[in-house]
Amino acid sequence: MALTFTLDPDVTPALRDGILDLWADVTDAGGSVGFVPPADREAIRPELVRHLALMADGRTRLLVGHDSAGRVAATAFVTFNSHRLMTHWVWLYTVMVHPRHQGRGHGRDLMSAAADAVRGIDGVEAIRLTCRGGLGLERFYASCGYKEVGRVPGAIRVAAGDDRDDVIMLLPLT
Repeated sequence: MALTFTLDPDVTPALRDGILDLWADVTDAGGSVGFVPPADREAIRPELVRHLALMADGRTRLLVGHDSAGRVAATAFVTFNSHRLMTHWVWLYTVMVHPRHQGRGHGRDLMSAAADAVRGIDGVEAIRLTCRGGLGLERFYASCGYKEVGRVPGAIRVAAGDDRDDVIMLLPLT
């Protein structure tokens, strides 16, 4: 069943809790979303609050996908670049699809919905994201049209002795 995507939804306590649950579940499933398993909801909460504060300031927009039961099933945060020479591209952060919905094309749907949302923003010509190397994420994003434009070897320390590349990907929209 398809997900229903909404750009800039009202941030209710239920939505906030749904995103926090999604983030924890994706982390526990080994997702590359800024934390490592086991997920600690209270460690994730300040990062979510930071995202929500950027939304309140108008610097970030939220794309959320709900499943047929109304549960938060996917997210992507679109963050505007504040540097005056780089306002022609945006960042895509915290791209997540709940593990129960993975393997059904919902990740590709999320990326397509994000690109469509960004295409509607005047003056924005590209989307940039980073991903953790070693998980095959580069191949997924490449299949969605992104090109690898940079790589910082060993920039992400997942654990002692487990350093991963920080891979920079770009999707031109023009």
